[in-house]
Amino acid sequence: MSADKKSSKPSVSFTDQEALQFHQEGRPGKLEITPTKPMATQRDLSLAYSPGVAVPVRAIAEDPSRAYDYTTKGNLVAVISNGSAILGMGNLGALASKPVMEGKAVLFKRFADVDSIDLEIDTQDVDEFVNAVRYLGPSFGGINLEDIKAPDCFIIEQRLRELMDIPVFHDDQHGTAIIAAAGLINALHMTGRDMKDARIVCNGAGAAGIACIELIKAMGVPHQNVTLCDTKGVIYKGREEGMNQWKSAHAIETQARSLYDAMKGADVFFGVSVKGALTPDMLRVMAPNPVIFAMANPDPEITPEEAAEVRDDAIVATGRSDYPNQVNNVLGFPYIFRGALDVHATTINEAMKVACAHALAELAREEVPDEVAAAYRGNRPKFGPEYIIPVPFDPRLIHAIPPAVAQAAMDSGVARRPIVDMEAYKHQLSARRDPVAGTLQRIFSKVRQQPKRVVFAEGEEEPVIRAATSFVSQGLGEAILIGREDEIKSMAEQAGIDIDRTGISIQNARLSDRNADYAQYLYGRLQRKGYLLRDCQRMVNNDRNYWGAIMVARGDADAMVTGVTRNYSVALDTVKACIDPKPGHRIIGVSLALARGRTVLIADTAVIDMPTSEELADIAEEAAHVARKLGYEPRVAMLAYSTFGHPKGERSEKVQEAVKILDRRRVDFEYDGDMAADVALNMDRMAAYPFCRLTAPANVLVMPAFHSASISTKMLQELGGATVIGPLLVGFDKPIQIVPLGAKDSDIVNMAVIAAFNVT
Repeated sequence: MSADKKSSKPSVSFTDQEALQFHQEGRPGKLEITPTKPMATQRDLSLAYSPGVAVPVRAIAEDPSRAYDYTTKGNLVAVISNGSAILGMGNLGALASKPVMEGKAVLFKRFADVDSIDLEIDTQDVDEFVNAVRYLGPSFGGINLEDIKAPDCFIIEQRLRELMDIPVFHDDQHGTAIIAAAGLINALHMTGRDMKDARIVCNGAGAAGIACIELIKAMGVPHQNVTLCDTKGVIYKGREEGMNQWKSAHAIETQARSLYDAMKGADVFFGVSVKGALTPDMLRVMAPNPVIFAMANPDPEITPEEAAEVRDDAIVATGRSDYPNQVNNVLGFPYIFRGALDVHATTINEAMKVACAHALAELAREEVPDEVAAAYRGNRPKFGPEYIIPVPFDPRLIHAIPPAVAQAAMDSGVARRPIVDMEAYKHQLSARRDPVAGTLQRIFSKVRQQPKRVVFAEGEEEPVIRAATSFVSQGLGEAILIGREDEIKSMAEQAGIDIDRTGISIQNARLSDRNADYAQYLYGRLQRKGYLLRDCQRMVNNDRNYWGAIMVARGDADAMVTGVTRNYSVALDTVKACIDPKPGHRIIGVSLALARGRTVLIADTAVIDMPTSEELADIAEEAAHVARKLGYEPRVAMLAYSTFGHPKGERSEKVQEAVKILDRRRVDFEYDGDMAADVALNMDRMAAYPFCRLTAPANVLVMPAFHSASISTKMLQELGGATVIGPLLVGFDKPIQIVPLGAKDSDIVNMAVIAAFNVT
């Protein structure tokens, strides 16, 4: 195995001034407190504070566990430091550590939706630090200790764990250990070794080093098989110089006295020390297929390039983001606390750490989705020597790690509120990290109960093949790829997919025995629109969208998804040529916008350019139907730039007429208009119009024109931080969905499931 040459510079670079500006611009720092309840009226304030707050106060006084129900305690972690070991910069004091602690709090929120507050304790005295923290239990669900020097960190963590009934976790120790252990599991698996037989050398006897060897021993590595080294050499039984109780616990019987001696025949090297500590000569004397964790930062004990020059069989991990196999603590601590908080754990024990390591190792062996590849400039990691640890932006971490940690907490007896339905819990976690997952989960569940045959029209494209594979592996139904079998199999092989083992079927239009029938079907629809039979034959043979749409129309498949390689309007015209609108329905596009915990449907975002009043009323009915199908009770706002007639305008008059048409139709959902978007979405603004029929903020917005719908959803997505799904194509007699041009595999899967669900 050889390693690619990489720059020794970080993959993301910036100037000192840019870093300072980032932290200074806008509101200084990286955090703010935002209320989760309305604070707009006197009644709101009365409920939030006096006298309403007295009610939960009495409830908690009677039953302290109710604090998890009525306060932030169950989702709040304190990130605490005294600044005695800030990153690689040393003891710069408590105040200087604040930017780092704020950053840690941001990571908690970003990756696991855990709220955090940073606390900087201005003392270097262990007793004072412990006394400052020990009484914080009522405020927080967990304590994350950070950047505290050894051996103080050992003492502080141990004493606080004994004094407090909430998890206390020093991430500098355990975070590194857990991620490295996950990589070790996979490296040993890849090289055919067993944990109980591996010989491991750890260089660095500080907080992280001690934690690493304690964890791997808990996972099955025998005590005698681990050699711990510090700046004075091997820690052996009988050594007196530079020893303390934590080092002594890991002393072994050995004749080795130097790091070089220890490395002879070693299978694994754990480095939590300094640049250059592992020399090429040391690497040469290691066992075949050596495993190197060179985790010193910012410069590792040995670089992958240096290792490759000596050993082409070495598997190398570092702490650097610009090398493969990054040992990054963000893979662990947010999700460990997420799992611990969700079962109200009293501590984070060895069983929970081991569970996290195994869950990370298993995740690295799974196929990587497009989101991960996109986050890493299109480089799709694949399980192997350069991918033994998941990457930090893998969206699957949120629903892979916390359940494993929570289950371990329950099994080991430290969970105060066990999780009854683990599958439901995993779905909730997905919704925390990705609002799309929460909205679509009901649809996914229903499709699994009634699997469908879905055509993936552009079957020769890699994202489509990946999507089809995912669709089948998730138990959502049968996937049918349209294309040339040899091309599909070649592309699948390049993507690392064994198409023959997936159960996916392939159809080539030219070779199918349905070819003549499909051509006749299309000719029957288009013969009075200027098309000859040979034209229809050519369209069926050459355009996979025609073939897929006719498959669905003729009942040879249940639904279709397309759009990866062509513009939306082109794909839509093809589908219209093959499938009619459902009787009593109008074809429109409906987008789902998810922002700040609110889901809003927006229509029409894809089909009707400048709708008439009659068409606007149809769009409202169709969108309301979709809302109900998705599980929402529709409250429809007919939007305009005016609100109830002011200011006047032609488009507003059409909207007003559409409302009158809905009145005459006596529809069974709430609706009103014309109104501006802020009035439709804000009850306080709506209060100025007491005659408005909506009883709550609108959840279906009917736009006065296609262009305003399309522009607003795209702006909302790019500037407002919203997640937008769609447009969902509704109104056809058969379910067809069109994804945006160049869609990722996860987007294709989502739309395939929506097609199978059939929102019309």
